[in-house]
Amino acid sequence: MIDIKLLRDDPEGLKQAIARKKFSVEWDAILKLDEERRAAILKAETKRAEQKAASKEVGQFKDKKSPEFQAKLAAMKELADEVKALEATANEVEAQWKSLFLSIPNLPDASVPEGKTEDDNVVAATWGDPKDVSASAVPHWDIPWFSKAIDFERGVKATGAGFPFYVGDMARLVRALISFFLEEARLNGYEEVLPPLMVNAASATATGQLPDKEGQMYHMPVEDFYMIPTAEVPVTNFFRDETFDEAELPVYRCGYTPCFRREAGSWGKHVRGLNRLHQFDKVELVKWVHPDKSFEELEHLRGNAEVILQKLGLPYRVLLMCAGDIGFPHAKQYDLEVWAGGQERWLEVSSCSNFTDFQARRAGIRFRPKGGGKAEIVHTLNGSGLAVPRVLAALLENNLQEDGSVKVPECLQRWTGFETLAPKDK
Repeated sequence: MIDIKLLRDDPEGLKQAIARKKFSVEWDAILKLDEERRAAILKAETKRAEQKAASKEVGQFKDKKSPEFQAKLAAMKELADEVKALEATANEVEAQWKSLFLSIPNLPDASVPEGKTEDDNVVAATWGDPKDVSASAVPHWDIPWFSKAIDFERGVKATGAGFPFYVGDMARLVRALISFFLEEARLNGYEEVLPPLMVNAASATATGQLPDKEGQMYHMPVEDFYMIPTAEVPVTNFFRDETFDEAELPVYRCGYTPCFRREAGSWGKHVRGLNRLHQFDKVELVKWVHPDKSFEELEHLRGNAEVILQKLGLPYRVLLMCAGDIGFPHAKQYDLEVWAGGQERWLEVSSCSNFTDFQARRAGIRFRPKGGGKAEIVHTLNGSGLAVPRVLAALLENNLQEDGSVKVPECLQRWTGFETLAPKDK
């Protein structure tokens, strides 16, 4: 969440900053409820102080049977009832205010370009030449043996659309990609964790999935658990309500998980095959860093993801996302897109983002300064390093040979055990 001081000290400046993003905020209701909330809390605390003073006074009475004592007891009961009613009112207003306050997105950083849609994003860097991909490239779903290697039809039978089976050597190739991504993360200083695949509402709220992405997550109402849309959620919450010593920062973690997303309303001509799934594999990179270092750390994070694509030989571009296209908790965001030669289009495979203190404030993650003093909020960052399906789609298309086989990048062969992917029954 944002620092409440921004809301109270400079509401107009806050409104202008948030207006750069695509999210609407009920400012009048939030400001009104903030005033009501503080007034209700003050009333409850004042009456509670009266109750405490009256209780002390009653305790000093020696004659417990006197009419005066009985009158004081009756007055205390009235005070207790008043305190209970005022606290209930304060709690109700607090809940209403918190619900709206949590709907305020993070402020975009000043370095984020202006813009409203994806057309306003800025190409910050490129690597490789899309013209260098295989001349035999076709959309991956048009490869003759694709439906046997990645079986969507049987996935529909077992679960539903967007939950494919990976079969034989294709399954080994997916596992190789995951192993490669994790090994690259380890070499870059990220400690691996294997997190839960379900989280509670508090965890989803801490990272900003709630209330913003509630409709995109799979929810189990009996336990009130959510299937994770990304490992970012459980991994970031590893340190929820904890305090680092400054000397411990930065902390780097990585985690592999399947990810689950409803992706409601996202079907269309550009989401065929592996382009958009309800379940997919991804390695996530997460950082907890000193506030003074977070934007520097973002550039390093982006570099960690870029190197993986370079080793895979996939042409890519880096987009600096405009203010109107960055996410709810994001202060600054880069998207990495690979070139898929068969489709002749760019596919997003990673988002690398700085959330500044937004997630950590919601999660209660702080650090103690070296020189002492009040604990401060850390900054959190994360990025995909990488998501499997679209990387796999680009590999299949860009490396498709004339004979119908697919060349496997050398960096993956230690895990696949084969140099080409070519099912016997094409």
